[in-house]
Amino acid sequence: MDIFGIAVQGLQQAQGQFDRAAQGIAQSGLHTGPSQAPADSVSLSDEAVSLMTAKNQYESDLNVAHVADDMQKATLNLLA
Repeated sequence: MDIFGIAVQGLQQAQGQFDRAAQGIAQSGLHTGPSQAPADSVSLSDEAVSLMTAKNQYESDLNVAHVADDMQKATLNLLA
């Protein structure tokens, strides 16, 4: 089992989720015309939850990478 690979994959997924949420928020203010409503309806609260979820996932996966590093160091110390 490649713990670092799993952590990196999780970090990439969190980054993708963050990017999608940020894109949704950025597009929420776009209007089709001066007096028209926005072209797409975006729930800012849903996007904020998505941003927080991505942040938490990123932190968790980063902690997994740190633990994997510590485990690898401990294993190398046992062999030395």
